[in-house]
Amino acid sequence: MKIAVFTETFLPKVDGIVTRLTKTVEHLVAAGDEVLIFCPEGAPETYKGARVVGVPAMPLPLYPELKLALPRPAVAEALERFGPDLVHVVNPAVLGLGGIWLAKTKGYPLVASYHTHLPKYLEHYGMGMLEPLLWELLKAAHNQALLNLCTSTAMVQELSEKGIQHTALWQRGVDTDLFRPELRSQAMRERLLGGRSDTGQLLLYIGRLSAEKQIERIRPVLDAMPDARLALVGDGPFRQQLETLFAGSATQFVGYLAGEELAAAYASADAFLFPSSTETLGLVLLEAMAAGCPVVGANRGGIPDIVTDGVNGCLYEPNGPNGGADSLRAATQRLLGDPAQRNQLRHDARLEAERWGWAGATEQLRGYYRRVLSGSSIPALAN
Repeated sequence: MKIAVFTETFLPKVDGIVTRLTKTVEHLVAAGDEVLIFCPEGAPETYKGARVVGVPAMPLPLYPELKLALPRPAVAEALERFGPDLVHVVNPAVLGLGGIWLAKTKGYPLVASYHTHLPKYLEHYGMGMLEPLLWELLKAAHNQALLNLCTSTAMVQELSEKGIQHTALWQRGVDTDLFRPELRSQAMRERLLGGRSDTGQLLLYIGRLSAEKQIERIRPVLDAMPDARLALVGDGPFRQQLETLFAGSATQFVGYLAGEELAAAYASADAFLFPSSTETLGLVLLEAMAAGCPVVGANRGGIPDIVTDGVNGCLYEPNGPNGGADSLRAATQRLLGDPAQRNQLRHDARLEAERWGWAGATEQLRGYYRRVLSGSSIPALAN
């Protein structure tokens, strides 16, 4: 198959969407498919055998890490030269809307996928009143597609309830060869501790440092657990505010890590805390589980698809007292309180992660593509 992908985010940015895209492209090419990627400028010209077309872009004012790429005539020309069998638009916003228009104009079958729960982000940036309008815009865009893929059952259900049609589940994936317990390292542990004493309660967060991730909820956990230490891995627009908010606590801001260093960070911590209640999936939780790090996540969005409370991790209620901070503290104390239980959670988390390889997720996607091209219907929760 010849597949044209339009995405609002790609390399060199690092996040869950980019991870899914890069792994998917790698496996599509390995299966013999031709892939052309349209994305904001700054990416390499090729990736794992796929050609990449960078489109001039400008930073989003509220979120400079994200760039808005405006479609240009050169995009239409490159797409026509490629002659795709289908177009896949990832998180349509600006460039993606151009991809939708081109697909409809040229008659290419269109697939869309939903990865970022933007309507729920608005309240964290003081624009919650715009949520109904954004849903209407998303509905108008996604309902142009023959198939709308979501990365969790909760998102399939929510998008369907909001009037978005032809939804189906795109199964999760994780690199269990890279993220593995054997990379646990005393040297990495000391780096995460930042010179603080090792009390056996090293908490870890990995991901964007942004308002919608609700990282501030971890501060009451540290205040209630004097022996706890926290390492924040990643960067983003909320870093300066977080440095102020966590001042005086046992917190280390590590910055970006990648590859085996990132995998070693997961494997070297005692618990992975992910407070966000706006996740469509929460790929970092699956990476932590693959690395054998016990996890605490919100009982919202796509996270309950990954974490079964008390079996392979712990869930907290984000709408509980004190904005969910009390529930997050209780879940963290429950996870750390019993070493035998923690070891069992670590073992079962790894077993869960081993069920979800990128090869399987991509083969499922190729099956969806084939069914779209053949005009076959797709059950809403196909997996």
